[in-house]
Amino acid sequence: MDIGIGLPSTVPGVDGESLLDWARRADRRGFSTLGTIDRIVYPNYEPLIALAAAAAVTERIRLTTAILIGPLRQNAVLLAKQLATVHHLSGGRLVVGAAPGGRQDDYEVSGIDMSTRGRAFDRQLEEMKRVWAGEEKGFAGPVGPNLDEPPQLLMGGSVDASFRRAAEYGDGWIMGGGDPAGFTKAVQRLEDAWNAAGRQDTPRKAALTYFSLGPDADKNAAWYLGDYYGWLGEDVTRGMAEHAARDQETVAQRVAMFEEAGCDELIFFPCSSDPEQVDLLADAVPVSARP
Repeated sequence: MDIGIGLPSTVPGVDGESLLDWARRADRRGFSTLGTIDRIVYPNYEPLIALAAAAAVTERIRLTTAILIGPLRQNAVLLAKQLATVHHLSGGRLVVGAAPGGRQDDYEVSGIDMSTRGRAFDRQLEEMKRVWAGEEKGFAGPVGPNLDEPPQLLMGGSVDASFRRAAEYGDGWIMGGGDPAGFTKAVQRLEDAWNAAGRQDTPRKAALTYFSLGPDADKNAAWYLGDYYGWLGEDVTRGMAEHAARDQETVAQRVAMFEEAGCDELIFFPCSSDPEQVDLLADAVPVSARP
């Protein structure tokens, strides 16, 4: 199982210097990917811009949107071009995780009807696939940059439509938080959808989880997760903070359990923007899976 690490692009107070230092360290320490999550109504960096910056200071590590809220970006052709640009600039390292999202305020501030986001997302995925395949759009031909291979596409979400989209448009599915038991149940739904669509290949299965290490681990997990997910209520965010991997033993257990559940890549997202967290996590990962 690959072990990735999230960029601290949604941690309040992050700055460009620490973000780039984080990316360089993650590249050196062998992590499989740098991940981003997505919000509009929050003091975070926009994920594609953050990944483009990370791409410029790294050489081999993949770049994953885990996930990008697709329908908030209504111009599907422009979004396809932006994603293709990051993919091309990085030498083919982009992995696109995408989903419709579920925060009302992000849709309201964007002037987009949240109730129609599922249908809009399907249309967007269809259009992006056509763009990446080189479909001609005008006098100059296709929308570039031209790609040897399109970005790998993973669908997020937990409703039936999420697994249907993964089988219809994607290369796999990514779980946006949860435990290994929930992952196992979701994988069965993914495989059912895959078989129903007549797919002969094997879907890629990924998940994200949270970590917070070092002397301020408890404080940072409670502060960040309570702030970022505060709209879900205090009880939920308290549970999330308690579930975050806050010591080396828990990191090792989390890795082992997700690997046993059939996960192909587990991405640990941080609760602090201190680049030292990269090295703490790398040292905490079991030797057999250490980046």
